[in-house]
Amino acid sequence: MRAFAFASAALLAAAVRAYPLDGYEQTGIRRLEGNRLADEGVVRDVKQPPGARLGLKDVDLRLVGQTFDLPAPDPEFTRQITRLLTESMDGYALAVLDLSDPARPRYAEHRGTHRQNVGSVGKIVVALALFQALADTYPQDIAARKRILKTTVVTADGFSQWDHHTVRMFDPATRKLVRRTIQIGDQASLYEFLDWMLSPSSNSAAGMVMREAMLIRQYGTAYPPSEAEIQRFFDETPKKELTMLFERTFIDPVAKNGLDPEQLRQGSFFTATGKRKVPGPGSSYGTARELMRYLLRMEQGRLVDVWSSREIKRMLYVTERRIRYASSPALAQAAVYFKSGSLYQCKPEPGYSCRKYAGNVKNYMNSAAIIESPAGERRLYYMSTLITNVLKKNSAVEHQTLATRLQRLIEKNHAAR
Repeated sequence: MRAFAFASAALLAAAVRAYPLDGYEQTGIRRLEGNRLADEGVVRDVKQPPGARLGLKDVDLRLVGQTFDLPAPDPEFTRQITRLLTESMDGYALAVLDLSDPARPRYAEHRGTHRQNVGSVGKIVVALALFQALADTYPQDIAARKRILKTTVVTADGFSQWDHHTVRMFDPATRKLVRRTIQIGDQASLYEFLDWMLSPSSNSAAGMVMREAMLIRQYGTAYPPSEAEIQRFFDETPKKELTMLFERTFIDPVAKNGLDPEQLRQGSFFTATGKRKVPGPGSSYGTARELMRYLLRMEQGRLVDVWSSREIKRMLYVTERRIRYASSPALAQAAVYFKSGSLYQCKPEPGYSCRKYAGNVKNYMNSAAIIESPAGERRLYYMSTLITNVLKKNSAVEHQTLATRLQRLIEKNHAAR
């Protein structure tokens, strides 16, 4: 392993944990059992805040059967939202969909079509691609899709190299917990690699999930191929053909699910080895509006199908350490479904030293969140997406501050609830 060098730029993603803690038997994700036992005081680890303790039956889709798209922006609600922005937040791109009153959804946006690299938020596109590949392979057989996710053993290879994010490796038999980066040769189920990609936002796990999504698309019901066949396929297939397979795997599903690939796109692997082995077709980007449409269609069960949408939402349920937007104390009682990502870059400047989330060349930070408050009761229910590039400011703190202001505004607007 080579040391991770910050140099002039660093790609940083959210270190949160996801999926309901009673999901171990259903998914085989061993980390869930470790977190559940920690909550009971059996294993020494971080305990969950009140909003993170919902079970599987309560972590579900809220808009199944509804097919409405984003409403037109509400002028008054938009004025309320923009008044929350301080001077340093003027460059924000922000979208908010308030569904607390189901008979009167209200939508607001500020610079909703501003497009930039959304960092690890793009991993929700990878999740969509994986579930679309499974559905296309087994269109009428959800049990087969579950079996592939739970029983396929994935062995980390060069596609996993490399990033600095550690993952939880928990052994239910010994109750031993290890936190470290993913190394070549590590084995886990496809479900676990998906969890590692979306929870601690491991780029290494993302590289493996992207490899597996392409293999499912290529081999269909013959998936999974042997490790020798996997190596042969990526070594011997012409780069142009691999790029075309990448497009079919990660670009086409965006349009197939009613989203705009010109506004939401993951155009390359998250790891250096992945980029070298499979040239991506171009840039990665997103907008606050299209990320909002992703969340809305997920809640409606319209990302692939209801089962796939539900699984993606459960993968985004924050069940451990909350950071950035999700770390707002105002959200402690709320269920938070969340993905965040950042990309910052620094250059020498008199009187300035490079700091996390405060780059002076670029300082991208991005969030997509669904809030159900209080958890289990859902008196308040809204979605927010946020894209920022405020130089030299600690964007983690700024996002947390905005989350608090937005929660208080929604509370005020629905005081009677």
